[in-house]
Amino acid sequence: DTIALAGTTVTGITQGITSASQFRLTTSFTGDAAPIASNWEEVDTDGYGRLGTAVSQSSGIFTFPATGIWHIISVMTHIEGSAAIAYALNKIETTTNNSSYGTATVSYNSFEGNGYYMTNSSNFIFDVTDTSTHKVRLSTNAQDTSTTTMGDTNINRTYITFIRLGAT
Repeated sequence: DTIALAGTTVTGITQGITSASQFRLTTSFTGDAAPIASNWEEVDTDGYGRLGTAVSQSSGIFTFPATGIWHIISVMTHIEGSAAIAYALNKIETTTNNSSYGTATVSYNSFEGNGYYMTNSSNFIFDVTDTSTHKVRLSTNAQDTSTTTMGDTNINRTYITFIRLGAT
């Protein structure tokens, strides 16, 4: 349907969501990573659909293609290797000066014993006012050094989603 307007100025109309992309960890690793600097790929299986220009990634640092308000969703899957009770965490870290990173969100989850899987997620709304200085990275650490963060090149086990909600 269309609306005909004559002699009227229309304001306040926005495009809505203009960008959405997702990256996943392709290979599992054991131990801590601050940041998770390698083995990232943009999702490319099972009908994945990017909207607009994807966020880019280099050495675990994610750079936004446009300014705006971005919803960042991080999901990590871990498996405990040896401890009876342990925890692992998922951190979204941000910078607004392309140098020093702060912890924007952190989520903890605990294992009930050796061989158990655990998934935790973190979310953050990030106001990207300058694409050259506002960046994101993920970190993880666990109570037990035998904890493995799961990756897979064919399915999302540990992944991050970026959705541009609108203008800043």
